[in-house]
Amino acid sequence: MNNAYRKKIRQAVQVAKYYYDSELDQSEIAKEMGLSRPTVSRLLQFAKDEGYVQISIVDPFDDSEKLEELLLTHYGLKKVIITYTHSNDEVNISQNLGKQAANYLQEIVHDGDMIGVGFGETMYAVAKELREMPLSNTNIVQLKGGESHASITNYSHEVMSLFTKAFHAKSEILPLPVIFEYQKTKDLVMRESHMQYLMEQGRKTSIAVFTVGSVERHSMLFQLNYFNQDEILALQKEAVGDILSRFITKEGKIANQEINSRTIGVELEELKDKADTILVAGGKRKVPAIHAALTGGYANTLVIDIHSAKELANLID
Repeated sequence: MNNAYRKKIRQAVQVAKYYYDSELDQSEIAKEMGLSRPTVSRLLQFAKDEGYVQISIVDPFDDSEKLEELLLTHYGLKKVIITYTHSNDEVNISQNLGKQAANYLQEIVHDGDMIGVGFGETMYAVAKELREMPLSNTNIVQLKGGESHASITNYSHEVMSLFTKAFHAKSEILPLPVIFEYQKTKDLVMRESHMQYLMEQGRKTSIAVFTVGSVERHSMLFQLNYFNQDEILALQKEAVGDILSRFITKEGKIANQEINSRTIGVELEELKDKADTILVAGGKRKVPAIHAALTGGYANTLVIDIHSAKELANLID
């Protein structure tokens, strides 16, 4: 390799670094390096032709279509919606999930529908994206108790308010904690006719929109003062996450029957009777719970981000 060719390679690589790494335009590069603009253009082409610059195009739609088909088939779902997010940032993921889930929900809701909802940050993201869509004889039903004495919000009131406002609907709120300290207390409360009516409304919903939680120490359900330390440690050993505050194993079974018996809300098996059960969830820490929820058959529609969808695909044998 003679010196002139070596010089050309060095110039081509430097031009490529300015153009692709520093994002200078060709005129700026020409001025910086004392070259003509046509020379800069030829050097850029030379760098690509010789393989010093390699451009890779990632088509998110190509990935999404393959992943959608895989998830549809493996979990027996009727619909998968994969959102494209540029990073694994949970705020970014939540915002994108909220938009897609809200759009889909407003495509399928009609007059007279009863919509059951959960709560949490993801559900709040969905609620904030709902457009005003006045419907007749529509009810929004809280699928689990939402009261808590913790200092952090669980977004139960915000979710119910925004859903009710968007659809000009009536609301049915469960004015109870989601988990009681003693089963006897729960059983006593559930003897009230109004509580029985509210639970029956939850069973009657034809559409259910919910998310899953993880069993990490900072997960919302562990911060709402429902559990003591021993119960948290036990759940972390037995469960991979929760659906509507009912903890499940990796196989999608109830993880702790004693805690489940103290929980207020629809039973997970009741979700299987609904026409549309929409699971909205994403983020790496929730993938095991998403897998468990789908394995258990508790959702027939999945709204998930592209990164989590890839992680989920890795769990499929």
